[in-house]
Amino acid sequence: MSIKPLADRVVVQALEAAEKTAGGLYIPDNAKEKPQKGKIIAAGPGKASDAGTLIKMEVKVGDTVLYGKYSGTEVTVDGKDLLIMRESDILAVI
Repeated sequence: MSIKPLADRVVVQALEAAEKTAGGLYIPDNAKEKPQKGKIIAAGPGKASDAGTLIKMEVKVGDTVLYGKYSGTEVTVDGKDLLIMRESDILAVI
């Protein structure tokens, strides 16, 4: 796959939501919540400051991150569903 995000954007592959609850009940596909955890598969170089210097990214490829429920733009590349979002949409690194 060849996708290279620009500026302070990252490409995230969402991790699958749990199919079974802690009590052992199976959740049907239409009742599952949208995942909020994913793995970064590509990252841009960083954002340019007002002074023109490059502010490097705090996250890197391979990081597992938490992001907002409706963050990013969904795209399909090479048959894979991915999210493209700004680094500021990422809430935490796990």
